[in-house]
Amino acid sequence: MAKYLFRTSYTQAGIKGLVKEGGTGRRDALRQTVEELGGTLEGFYYAFGDDDLLLIADFPNEEEAAAFSMFVSAAGALTVSCTVLMTPEIIDGAVKKSVTYRPPGN
Repeated sequence: MAKYLFRTSYTQAGIKGLVKEGGTGRRDALRQTVEELGGTLEGFYYAFGDDDLLLIADFPNEEEAAAFSMFVSAAGALTVSCTVLMTPEIIDGAVKKSVTYRPPGN
Protein backbone atom coordinates (compact mmCIF):
# COMPACT_ATOMS: atom_id res chain seq x y z
CA MET A 1 0.00 0.00 0.00
CA ALA A 2 1.09 3.55 -0.67
CA LYS A 3 0.74 6.47 1.74
CA TYR A 4 -1.00 9.69 0.80
CA LEU A 5 -1.26 13.04 2.54
CA PHE A 6 -4.59 14.79 1.99
CA ARG A 7 -4.55 18.51 2.76
CA THR A 8 -8.06 19.88 3.08
CA SER A 9 -9.88 23.10 3.80
CA TYR A 10 -13.46 23.34 4.96
CA THR A 11 -16.08 25.23 2.97
CA GLN A 12 -18.75 27.18 4.85
CA ALA A 13 -21.10 24.19 4.59
CA GLY A 14 -18.34 21.91 5.84
CA ILE A 15 -17.75 24.07 8.91
CA LYS A 16 -21.46 23.88 9.71
CA GLY A 17 -21.29 20.10 9.52
CA LEU A 18 -18.17 20.02 11.69
CA VAL A 19 -19.87 22.16 14.35
CA LYS A 20 -22.87 19.80 14.29
CA GLU A 21 -20.93 16.49 14.37
CA GLY A 22 -17.72 17.44 16.14
CA GLY A 23 -14.18 16.45 15.28
CA THR A 24 -14.43 12.82 16.31
CA GLY A 25 -17.65 12.39 14.34
CA ARG A 26 -15.97 13.64 11.19
CA ARG A 27 -12.91 11.44 11.84
CA ASP A 28 -15.16 8.39 12.11
CA ALA A 29 -17.00 9.29 8.90
CA LEU A 30 -13.79 9.80 6.93
CA ARG A 31 -12.26 6.62 8.38
CA GLN A 32 -15.29 4.71 7.10
CA THR A 33 -14.86 6.22 3.62
CA VAL A 34 -11.15 5.33 3.54
CA GLU A 35 -11.86 1.77 4.68
CA GLU A 36 -14.63 1.30 2.08
CA LEU A 37 -11.93 1.92 -0.53
CA GLY A 38 -9.63 -0.71 0.99
CA GLY A 39 -7.45 1.78 2.82
CA THR A 40 -6.50 2.58 6.39
CA LEU A 41 -6.56 5.98 8.07
CA GLU A 42 -3.16 6.48 9.70
CA GLY A 43 -3.43 10.10 10.81
CA PHE A 44 -6.16 12.69 11.22
CA TYR A 45 -5.25 16.19 12.43
CA TYR A 46 -6.96 19.55 12.55
CA ALA A 47 -4.68 22.53 11.94
CA PHE A 48 -4.48 26.30 11.86
CA GLY A 49 -3.27 28.01 8.71
CA ASP A 50 -3.84 27.27 5.04
CA ASP A 51 -5.14 23.76 5.78
CA ASP A 52 -7.96 22.94 8.19
CA LEU A 53 -7.59 19.18 8.20
CA LEU A 54 -4.70 16.84 7.35
CA LEU A 55 -5.20 13.13 6.73
CA ILE A 56 -2.60 10.45 6.17
CA ALA A 57 -4.03 7.32 4.61
CA ASP A 58 -2.75 4.10 3.07
CA PHE A 59 -4.50 3.01 -0.12
CA PRO A 60 -3.88 -0.07 -2.26
CA ASN A 61 -3.20 2.09 -5.33
CA GLU A 62 -3.70 5.46 -6.98
CA GLU A 63 -7.19 4.61 -8.20
CA GLU A 64 -8.59 4.34 -4.67
CA ALA A 65 -6.68 7.46 -3.53
CA ALA A 66 -8.06 9.40 -6.50
CA ALA A 67 -11.60 8.16 -5.80
CA PHE A 68 -11.32 9.30 -2.18
CA SER A 69 -10.05 12.72 -3.20
CA MET A 70 -12.62 13.24 -5.96
CA PHE A 71 -15.70 12.07 -4.07
CA VAL A 72 -14.82 13.97 -0.89
CA SER A 73 -14.24 17.12 -2.97
CA ALA A 74 -17.43 16.58 -4.97
CA ALA A 75 -19.51 16.48 -1.78
CA GLY A 76 -18.71 20.18 -1.36
CA ALA A 77 -17.72 20.28 2.33
CA LEU A 78 -13.96 20.14 1.78
CA THR A 79 -11.47 21.15 -0.87
CA VAL A 80 -8.80 18.46 -1.17
CA SER A 81 -5.26 18.22 -2.44
CA CYS A 82 -3.25 15.02 -2.38
CA THR A 83 0.47 14.33 -2.03
CA VAL A 84 2.02 10.89 -2.49
CA LEU A 85 4.32 10.10 0.44
CA MET A 86 7.47 8.04 -0.16
CA THR A 87 9.69 6.17 2.26
CA PRO A 88 13.47 6.61 2.35
CA GLU A 89 13.73 3.12 0.82
CA ILE A 90 11.74 4.24 -2.23
CA ILE A 91 14.14 7.15 -2.68
CA ASP A 92 17.11 4.76 -2.30
CA GLY A 93 15.70 2.72 -5.17
CA ALA A 94 15.03 5.80 -7.27
CA VAL A 95 18.57 7.19 -6.96
CA LYS A 96 20.01 3.86 -8.12
CA LYS A 97 18.19 4.14 -11.46
CA SER A 98 20.07 5.16 -14.57
CA VAL A 99 18.13 7.87 -16.37
CA THR A 100 19.06 9.89 -19.45
CA TYR A 101 17.90 13.47 -19.21
CA ARG A 102 18.80 16.62 -21.14
CA PRO A 103 18.02 19.94 -19.38
CA PRO A 104 16.22 22.60 -21.45
CA GLY A 105 18.56 24.57 -23.70
CA ASN A 106 21.40 22.03 -23.67
